[in-house]
Amino acid sequence: MKKFLLLLCTTLFIFSGCNKFDFDESLLYGRWKSGTLYEKYSSSGSGWTWDTADDVDESEAQSFTWTLDGDKLTQLHQMEASTAVVPKQYTITTLTETTLVYTANGKTYTFKKQ
Repeated sequence: MKKFLLLLCTTLFIFSGCNKFDFDESLLYGRWKSGTLYEKYSSSGSGWTWDTADDVDESEAQSFTWTLDGDKLTQLHQMEASTAVVPKQYTITTLTETTLVYTANGKTYTFKKQ
């Protein structure tokens, strides 16, 4: 019985660790576009986002810092009018040299590298 429980615990431990995807964060560096929405990621952990539909261009972009842990992309947006920081977390499903796909709150965002 002890051997069975040990085997069961080991199996559960192995499979519970397999749920996380590790993406190469260097693939994220650069400028991405999804419709009129743009995001830009630098290797220093800085980022910018803007939406041309709101008549905002890259020079007026909202800045953020970002981290990538496995498949979890976190952006921390510093608000201009206050000291508030707004966190946004996404789950990356695809990250290649040309395509970034992530989900948040049931919505999927697909970006192409510019």
